[in-house]
Amino acid sequence: MGESVAEATITNWLKNVGDKIEADEAVLEIATDKVDSEVPSEVEGILVEKLFNVDDVVQVGQAIAIIETEVSASVSTAEPKADAVKETVPAAAIPVQQVAQTVEAAKAVVSPVISSEGRFYSPLVRNIAKEEGVSQAELDAIVGTGKDGRVTKDDILGYIKSRAEAPVQAQQASPQAQQPVAETEPVKMVETSQKTAETQSNVAEKPKTAPVVASGDDEIIEMSRMGKLIAHHMVESVHTSAHVQSFVEADVTEIWNWRNKVKDEFFKREGESLTFTPIFMEAVAKALKKFPMMNISVQGDTIIKKKHINLGMAAALPDGNLIVPVIKDADQLNLVGMTKRVNDLANRARLNQLKPDEIQGGTYTVTNVGTFGSIMGTPIINQPQVGILALGAIRKVPAVIETPAGDYIGIRYRMFLSHSYDHRVVNGALGGQFVKAVKDNLEAWDSNREL
Repeated sequence: MGESVAEATITNWLKNVGDKIEADEAVLEIATDKVDSEVPSEVEGILVEKLFNVDDVVQVGQAIAIIETEVSASVSTAEPKADAVKETVPAAAIPVQQVAQTVEAAKAVVSPVISSEGRFYSPLVRNIAKEEGVSQAELDAIVGTGKDGRVTKDDILGYIKSRAEAPVQAQQASPQAQQPVAETEPVKMVETSQKTAETQSNVAEKPKTAPVVASGDDEIIEMSRMGKLIAHHMVESVHTSAHVQSFVEADVTEIWNWRNKVKDEFFKREGESLTFTPIFMEAVAKALKKFPMMNISVQGDTIIKKKHINLGMAAALPDGNLIVPVIKDADQLNLVGMTKRVNDLANRARLNQLKPDEIQGGTYTVTNVGTFGSIMGTPIINQPQVGILALGAIRKVPAVIETPAGDYIGIRYRMFLSHSYDHRVVNGALGGQFVKAVKDNLEAWDSNREL
């Protein structure tokens, strides 16, 4: 599934228990974030047990089903006879008791370990806990930042680091036993504790929204799985980052004229359409190289400065949803390579043919709101990134043109660049300087550039 993919959701079983399965035949369909894939069988045999149901979230590396093969049912070391194939016992004829024992033995090995509170821990987290001596109680107490509150590798490593810096002290003794106080003090302490508990309870409570009542003439539409994921990610991003925006207007007349001059020849030579997107992506990659502190992520109280510039490219799907394929090491590509990469990802996104790893690992995102006629937008940050750039529609407008001979009004092609960034770690100066660097890269375009 790719190194950055940690889990997947089962969306559909294509085979039922008892079905014959050929090698490389698809057994089930899964979804990782926004990409759907089929999982083929590595062996030939009969499906005897499903270890997970539809909509279950499974960690990469876990067994999801048990397939009984003829080899596993009967292994012979004797010399094969001439009619050995005819005498082979079919897998379906294996005694039920033997199959049941095999299933139970496999379950004991591959079933996910669930704590007393019903939380799931990945094999990696469990191994780290075992090596570092983290007890079950400590593991259950760690606040998980992963999906559905799961404890991630960073969560447990952060806990281990904090535990080493500030060892946990014994808490069995009551405050009264440790330090004698006057008779009136316990009353004050109880009152304070009650107020604190009430305050924490009020903070923890989610605001209640009034239920929406549908009338008899209204249509009820169930959100798609992708729609639910997008809604969840957007709300989480707003709750996580302090969003702030900066806007600049760029003159892209030189780019407009240059593209019109070379696009036909480029198509004949490369078999690819030259759009504005790869040109903008190149300008953003150059700006990120100049301002590497925009190419970061936040982990608790630390900043992770990314070595690679991986640009996410928001692409619209036929059903109206968006997906963000990632151009890895975008700063290493020339304009021809960038064009081919952009077109390939955009085409396969529309056909739902992206691989899970191709939408992972982005360090900064660009979205083209101008495609839909918008002149600017305030996009929501794609976590765990700290910035996203919206490209507005290119408009032909009257503008003041400065020349050594004086200023005059002319017709120019201009567009707005809207930069949303995380104000926790990106101040207004950096956010503004970065988007201006993108503008400068676009306006400094060489009209005589060769491809």
